[in-house]
Amino acid sequence: MYKISSLIAILILLTCSVTDAQIIIYKGNSNYSSDILFTIIDNKVYSKNSLYSSDVLLNFDAKTVYTGNSNYSSDVLLNISDNKVYKGRSNYSSDLMFTIKDGKIYKGASNYSSDILANRTDLKVYRKNSNYSSDILYRYSDDLTLIEFVAIWHLFNYQY
Repeated sequence: MYKISSLIAILILLTCSVTDAQIIIYKGNSNYSSDILFTIIDNKVYSKNSLYSSDVLLNFDAKTVYTGNSNYSSDVLLNISDNKVYKGRSNYSSDLMFTIKDGKIYKGASNYSSDILANRTDLKVYRKNSNYSSDILYRYSDDLTLIEFVAIWHLFNYQY
């Protein structure tokens, strides 16, 4: 009995450590597979529900988003510094795209309510400062880190 339970415990641990969490991004408030926009796994964002390397749209590390499967400095799309998102490798105010604060995305360095582009609450991203279900831009299956959120926001707004 001891050997069987030990073997089961080892198999469960191996399965858990090999399996990476996958986050699915759905269009609007949907949860249908036909409405999957992106899939995140292993610091890569894939098109729809594909996991083929040819379908990698973006990849990221702790503070940088790269195009496709590349991690060359010339392929940096965005970088994050103090919750501010900049174009490329820049940290100049002229290259500041948006700021994320308290679950809200603001234009540039603004913190005015009139400059809210979107807000995220309960695994959903809403248009501007709304919380109406008709204003849900997209939803995700699990919590997103800041860099994951930035990568998806970029894809949704500039490539979708």
